[in-house]
Amino acid sequence: MNLSDNEKRDIIKYLEKNKSLPEKYRFLLFDDAREVELLWNGKTNEVCNLVLPFQTIEQIDEPRSEGKIELQQSLFDTSGRQIQGWTNKLIWGDNKLILSSLKNGPLRKEIEKQGGLKLIYIDPPFDVGADFSMNVQIGEEEFTKKPSVIEEIAFRDTWGRGMDSFVAMIYERLRIMHELLADNGSIYIHCDWRVNSSIRLVLDEIFGKGNYRSEIIWNKLTSAKAQSKYFSNVKDSIFHYTKSENSLFNAQFIESSKDDKNYSNVEEITGRRYGSFDFTQKGSGSAKIFGDKVLTPPAGKHWIWSQEKINQGIRENRIIFTKNGVPRVKRYLDEKEGNYVGDLWSDEGVAPLSANASERYDYPTQKPESLLERIIKASSNEGDLVADFFCGSGTTLAVAEKLGRKWIGSDLGRFSIHTARKRMISVQRELKKASKDFRAFEILNVGRYEREHYIEVHSDLREEERQRVLENKEREFIKLILSAYKAEPVDSFVTFVGKKRDRLIAVGPVNAPVSDVFIEEIIKECKEKGITKADVLGFDWEMGLDFSEMQSKGIDLQFKVIPREVFDKRAVEKGQVKFYDVAYIEIKPIVKKGSVAIELSDFSVFYNQDDTGEVEEKLKSGGSRVVIENGQVIKISKDKKTDIVEREVLTKNWTDWIDYWAVDFDFESKKEVVRFTNSETGEEKEEWTGHYVFENEWQSFRTKKDRKLEFVSASKDMPKGKHKIAVKVVDIFGNDTTKVIEINV
Repeated sequence: MNLSDNEKRDIIKYLEKNKSLPEKYRFLLFDDAREVELLWNGKTNEVCNLVLPFQTIEQIDEPRSEGKIELQQSLFDTSGRQIQGWTNKLIWGDNKLILSSLKNGPLRKEIEKQGGLKLIYIDPPFDVGADFSMNVQIGEEEFTKKPSVIEEIAFRDTWGRGMDSFVAMIYERLRIMHELLADNGSIYIHCDWRVNSSIRLVLDEIFGKGNYRSEIIWNKLTSAKAQSKYFSNVKDSIFHYTKSENSLFNAQFIESSKDDKNYSNVEEITGRRYGSFDFTQKGSGSAKIFGDKVLTPPAGKHWIWSQEKINQGIRENRIIFTKNGVPRVKRYLDEKEGNYVGDLWSDEGVAPLSANASERYDYPTQKPESLLERIIKASSNEGDLVADFFCGSGTTLAVAEKLGRKWIGSDLGRFSIHTARKRMISVQRELKKASKDFRAFEILNVGRYEREHYIEVHSDLREEERQRVLENKEREFIKLILSAYKAEPVDSFVTFVGKKRDRLIAVGPVNAPVSDVFIEEIIKECKEKGITKADVLGFDWEMGLDFSEMQSKGIDLQFKVIPREVFDKRAVEKGQVKFYDVAYIEIKPIVKKGSVAIELSDFSVFYNQDDTGEVEEKLKSGGSRVVIENGQVIKISKDKKTDIVEREVLTKNWTDWIDYWAVDFDFESKKEVVRFTNSETGEEKEEWTGHYVFENEWQSFRTKKDRKLEFVSASKDMPKGKHKIAVKVVDIFGNDTTKVIEINV
């Protein structure tokens, strides 16, 4: 540091007056060799290094949809089960925690065993006007599913301070992604004019200017919209950077396109390209016979191909005709015909999704599979591992599966994870039907362990001090829950910690599901002290709890789900946290001659999303709106002439609430085991959580084209004896509920 005496005196004066130093002192005080640096308010080089174990929610080995499920006869993969090898991963949660846990946790070694992460594609939320709202279909009507509070908070965290907060969010995540990438890996970041200039600078800083490969311009619209003051925006940017100079890249080809129209469209289908016959401008050609067709070239042109060559093409079955009767010749990829793909992607091969595209899920920001196919083919090979940490409806994952790649996907939205789950099961079914290989995938999250982290106590404290800190944290936790539930704390009870009007409140443990033992203790205290009304709040509920039986013991018990949003103080302070009643499932086993099927016979939910009085008041004449009130989806309409308000219940049957359900015929056959690293010794350990993985053996779900559900599962041969069967139901919001029953075969 080389400061003059005057500069030193000036610095002291600024500090004494508690004023910020002029910008020039940043360069005088700190030695930084970077020529260009992106700065924003609150910039820090610190990144998340938290490691949380992944909780396995569900595993889908094979998309069984047959009339009967046969018993597995061997330990090998004859039934599609992935007993050994990589299982694809769909992860629900904050991708900052997910990325940090992947980078620093035990799963990192498993990723490296697969050759490392060769490709990351992300399409982050670059539209400041977007949110997590979703259009959900009920019969012929649609209603808008509002985002959960945690999704709203994520949006505010991303855009609350404008570009500063967006850049801070993406900067930290990109730094972790850079460390996760294999040395020859690539990253593609999809964005538009709102953030592309900032993201380019962030990528230059993290990956280095020398590892910039291209800015791909993708035409997201086929035609420009009319604008009166500026040119219409029809493109997005996709930045391609690599981890190093030695990066994996496979050149891609598209059709040759010449001004003299010597070539028409070339399309890539199952490994083959299709080109056209050639014309030249020389003279006039004679008619040619193509099989049973006689064609004459356009005036002033003639065929380049000789009749002998045409006949050869016919013999080799390389000549086809379009719907318009235009002859084409098949040309194979190894013939190296066609043009290399450049950084302007406006060809039909990556055209934007049409309104009636079969792959459309009506998911915001969904991109066409052809776009991801080009990216994945260019920067990975079959068997490589690719990832998308803003996976949305799962386009990247679907294309990766179809192209024989392994994958990791994550998203914060519960509805996104559910949409991707259905999509990936559909891909499994397609591949299985075509006798092609597919992989099992599992759904993970870090939710339970996020709650444990909330009351974590440092291990370097003495036991007495640890207990004191733990008790204080638990008290703060209870205080937080009661505040969110708008209840007041109470003392002098064993199981109850609060009161709301005439109801006492019990809160389940922060780090474990509410068990039948805990509920029995509540019932016991109610009977001893003459308590007739109580609410039980919990994050998770032990599978197989029979709530109806517990509510039939002479006590008005209400079971409420504590949402994850309670950990955000802003949401609590604003009264935005909503507690929902536990959903109710009723199922019936059908046992016949050693086989078992399951009938789903009832399902109830009790959601509230809207203030119907406020909706009616604001509704314009002739207008209508779909709302949710007390577990019913209701269409509110106001007559154009009379302003009379009418209500129509759209959820006319309990089945209308169900989007998906699945069966595990042998529940408790697979223990949930988590791997973690001891922070003191660095030793890796495995530990059974006391829970079991739901193995998805049969499922029925609604799609955009097929809204029907089956309500009786396929049957499965079962050995004699007692068995536990689990049923998972996912509602139209993406929330899941599981019930376990025991049967005797």
